[in-house]
Amino acid sequence: MNDDMRAFAHRMRVEFPRFLMQYRFAVDEMLTKVSILREEFLHLHRYNPIEHVSSRVKSPQSLLEKMARRGVTPDLDQIRSQITDIAGIRITCSFIADTYRVLETLTSQDDVRVLEIKDYIAHPKPTGYKSLHAILEVPVFLSNGAVPVICEVQIRTIAMDFWASLEHKIQYKYQGEIPERLVHELTQASDAAAQLDRQMERLYAEVHGDDPADDAPGVDDDIVRRLWDLARRG
Repeated sequence: MNDDMRAFAHRMRVEFPRFLMQYRFAVDEMLTKVSILREEFLHLHRYNPIEHVSSRVKSPQSLLEKMARRGVTPDLDQIRSQITDIAGIRITCSFIADTYRVLETLTSQDDVRVLEIKDYIAHPKPTGYKSLHAILEVPVFLSNGAVPVICEVQIRTIAMDFWASLEHKIQYKYQGEIPERLVHELTQASDAAAQLDRQMERLYAEVHGDDPADDAPGVDDDIVRRLWDLARRG
């Protein structure tokens, strides 16, 4: 090992784990935001549009494989700018309307910078894949100051998530070369999932109305009286 390689190895051993740690913190930041939204929806509306949340940060091995495929040099600034899905969060919602509602709520926050949004629900991929993809930048506060970190957020319905999981398994088994027969069946399954989403949305609207939000939960009468007494004393 020559001096240049030794210096590079030392730098990567120090900087690369810290680099990935920033993405873990970005995931934590986004998960906190999603958790607050769930609590707020439940408290104010007695309704939670979010069914399930999962997250991940690419492993060093997975990141290196993607760098090799894209021809990205082992420079941290280059990796940061060219690979935007190192940190990822997937939000599964009950209904199509919920996906847009959650996206709008997340992206309207002051400390979230929207870099890109792809609407694969309105414009599905040729395979039938549907989801909302948002590339967001959030500040991660470290001991030496705030660092902007990119996180990819995917938002989809339960039916879309089930289809995407199946499609991923098929893609993996056939290494991207899916037989034409299965492509056709996947497309049909995507159409069936979309029909299910539309039907469930109609059923929910029939029972609850177009807006899932109910009146805010009431406050106990005794609490109201005590608050009134305190207000009068003031």
